[in-house]
Amino acid sequence: MALKCVAIDDEPLALELIKNYVSRFPGLQLVQVFEDALSGAEYLKQNPVDLLFVDVNMPDISGVELVRSLVNSPMIIFTTAYRNYAFESYELQAIDYLLKPIDFNRFTAAVEKAIDFHKYKNATQENTSDESIYVYSEYKMIKILLRDIEYIESMGDYLKIYLCNADKPVLTLMTMKKVLERLPEDQFARVHRSFIVALTKIKSIHNRKVNLTHVEVPVGDAYSGFINQQKGI
Repeated sequence: MALKCVAIDDEPLALELIKNYVSRFPGLQLVQVFEDALSGAEYLKQNPVDLLFVDVNMPDISGVELVRSLVNSPMIIFTTAYRNYAFESYELQAIDYLLKPIDFNRFTAAVEKAIDFHKYKNATQENTSDESIYVYSEYKMIKILLRDIEYIESMGDYLKIYLCNADKPVLTLMTMKKVLERLPEDQFARVHRSFIVALTKIKSIHNRKVNLTHVEVPVGDAYSGFINQQKGI
């Protein structure tokens, strides 16, 4: 089934370009376009859609304000001629952030991320080796296979997700509680207020420390029961 899309932009030429680009994707259905942000916002409150292309700079309300006003926000792809709204797109966990004039190849990459993310949200995953989560990092949605995660470290409001054979961790704005809700309990365990480990990556546990493939992390006092669980006690 095609994703229902809406495009909002006060520039008619920009809307025509998006209409043209969307028409090239059988997996997308453009149900409405608006040159007026307030009319677009009102439509979205009454008509749920899957994907919204929205300009950031508009005369009545900005695209950022529009998205914040929505109770049930669809997937968002921001379009703008300015780079200084990148943080807002990150904060609102937009699928992507496209700079005008929008190149078709760049548009394609953004749409493919949206389609992939939609499938992820609605799929029933049967093969654990293919299980994944999506996190927002570097102004875009990143797909992470669960089997690639070695451990996760909390850094205040951010998480560092360390992957096997990756040069650097994935940094994302998320709490430990939130990421634990997305991770299978039989594959991951919290062993410290600042650490979650992948059970399959544990090599040994000694002196309240968990030795993983590439690092050693402590077991916190509040999580000492984890050690007994691994011993089968």
